[in-house]
Amino acid sequence: MGKRILFLAQHFVTLYSFRRELIEKLVAEGHEVYLSLPESEDNVFFEKMGCKIVLTDIERRGVNPLNDLKLIKFYKKMIPEVDPDIVFSYTIKPNVYGAMVTSGRNKKHKKYNQICNVTGTGGMFLRNNFVTAICKLLYGVSVKNCYKVFFQNTSDRDAFIKKKMVKDNWEMIPGSGVNIEQFSYMPLPEGDDINFIFIGRVMKLKGIDEFLEAARLTKEKHPNAHFYIAGFVEEPACEKKIAAYGDAVVFIGYVKNIVEEIKKCHCTILPSHGGEGVPNVLLESAAMGRICIGSKIPGTEDVIDDGVTGYLFEKESVDSLLAAIEKVLALTPEQRKEMGMAGRTKVETTFNREIVVRKYVDEVMKA
Repeated sequence: MGKRILFLAQHFVTLYSFRRELIEKLVAEGHEVYLSLPESEDNVFFEKMGCKIVLTDIERRGVNPLNDLKLIKFYKKMIPEVDPDIVFSYTIKPNVYGAMVTSGRNKKHKKYNQICNVTGTGGMFLRNNFVTAICKLLYGVSVKNCYKVFFQNTSDRDAFIKKKMVKDNWEMIPGSGVNIEQFSYMPLPEGDDINFIFIGRVMKLKGIDEFLEAARLTKEKHPNAHFYIAGFVEEPACEKKIAAYGDAVVFIGYVKNIVEEIKKCHCTILPSHGGEGVPNVLLESAAMGRICIGSKIPGTEDVIDDGVTGYLFEKESVDSLLAAIEKVLALTPEQRKEMGMAGRTKVETTFNREIVVRKYVDEVMKA
């Protein structure tokens, strides 16, 4: 008998990029799937699949007390109306505000089985300010009481346990996984040019400053090294920063089909300062046989085997990043191929999205 399943999300792209295969499988198996999403022309993709869209006014970033109270009020009304057998949520607001409603602590509301997925804490645990304190407090009074919490890396799990923001209601999963058919292995580009790419939100926390400076310094020494940036600018000041580096980098902007950009490159660089779950840009790149360079932070360290599938460097250090780039440039074409193949093999065995999909389907069947 089919179940009624509700997804709480804050953006179409997050569901399309990371949960599409799960949603397709649930619909194919006869379950009734509801998606709580902001209004977007792209939502029609899931409507055609057979999902019911619940239009939800939710801000992706920032804390606005008035708007957040409106979201909580909306969830209080919407969730009982849908009356789901199980609720899946991703990112802080759907996790926290959804769990406030589904945990059943308010006796006026029925308790629902909600699984919160901590896809990375972003910069929350990297700062010590009022907003961080509020976020931790909200997690502690909400997610701790939900049915289950999925963690993508042990660092986030340990932080939540230490700060008593979760009980024994947690479980580990291998990130969001990667579709190894969509991101299939492709041979590295031939020739003397070596291409590096940054993929992600263009912002300080993601290490864009270190990437730009490392690109400039490398380009001066190695004219055959080329650097690309793919992603949308999260912080407006970054536009001027990129422009200031002139021909040292090429800004592509947001790309819906990132496969074509990864295909053109030899190496993906993620110089993040922290707050990642298990970075999908590295999983996708490794799946395609690309070398990965990443900072030594939780999540990234789970993906990159240093010296085997890529290289790790000290976060926020341009010199350390430069050294990693030099290692890639010093490899022979055959060595680059071997390193890329090692990354592909690791993704196939450890991070195949089918592993994650099966875990969620198992939870649906238990609901």
